[in-house]
Amino acid sequence: MERLINAWYNSLRAFGWLARNEKAFQQELALLVIALPVAWFIAESWSSYFLLVGSVLVLMLVEVLNTGIEAACDAVSLEFDRQIQIAKDCGSLAVLIAILLVGGVWISALLERLL
Repeated sequence: MERLINAWYNSLRAFGWLARNEKAFQQELALLVIALPVAWFIAESWSSYFLLVGSVLVLMLVEVLNTGIEAACDAVSLEFDRQIQIAKDCGSLAVLIAILLVGGVWISALLERLL
């Protein structure tokens, strides 16, 4: 149980740091706050609602992992290194893929609602 409590506090610390310092995470947090009520009006079912909100949460998850990769790489070296560049670029690509996923899910739900 102590491990779960420690994990909870570690997670809260990470969330606080990201919310204060990471612009992309701040934008995604704002997107989530907007998505929660908007998805309610767009979704035609509970599963559709959870898919809309869940896609934004997946984007945030990928952003958190990308920030972790960047922080680990910066802790290793701030000098240019080709392998570190590849690691950071892969994290960036993962975020882009997640953004495309969110866009696809939301556009699909909007079209389904309107048509």
